[in-house]
Amino acid sequence: MNCRKYFLSLGSNLGSPVRNLALARQLLETSGVNILRASAIYITQPVGFKKQPWFYNQVIEVATKLSPLELLFLAKKIERQLKRKKTVRFGPRPIDIDLLLSGRLIINKKELKIPHPRMHQRRFVLEPLNEIAPEAIHPRKKKKIKTLLRQLDDNSIVLRWRDDK
Repeated sequence: MNCRKYFLSLGSNLGSPVRNLALARQLLETSGVNILRASAIYITQPVGFKKQPWFYNQVIEVATKLSPLELLFLAKKIERQLKRKKTVRFGPRPIDIDLLLSGRLIINKKELKIPHPRMHQRRFVLEPLNEIAPEAIHPRKKKKIKTLLRQLDDNSIVLRWRDDK
């Protein structure tokens, strides 16, 4: 079985967010997910539910033999390991792992949608994704990530934190 490449978004705003991002990456790797590239970490203004701490976000490119659903289940398992609990929609969390893209793959199931249905509307996703894959194509929008970022209406604050991952 061949490896499939994915782009994942990692986010945290509870506990020690930078440590949470590192733990999520470590748990992915120990589960057989190879991290190929990682963006810098960005500090980002909350979207949707505003009264919460700012997020620390990062996008990583990974390669794995896992199917999209298997990777989703692994991401949810890691979220549980890092003590994520369901609260208010878009609310605070110790970790959030979203599957963004997998090449030109389109999946539209209840439990999994690829590309991520709101990624093209979110600066906190597009800024770090553009850092590592500006030429990647959004398979539904048929546009490069750098073009989606340039055309974005989202004016939320996204600041590059540090480069050491």
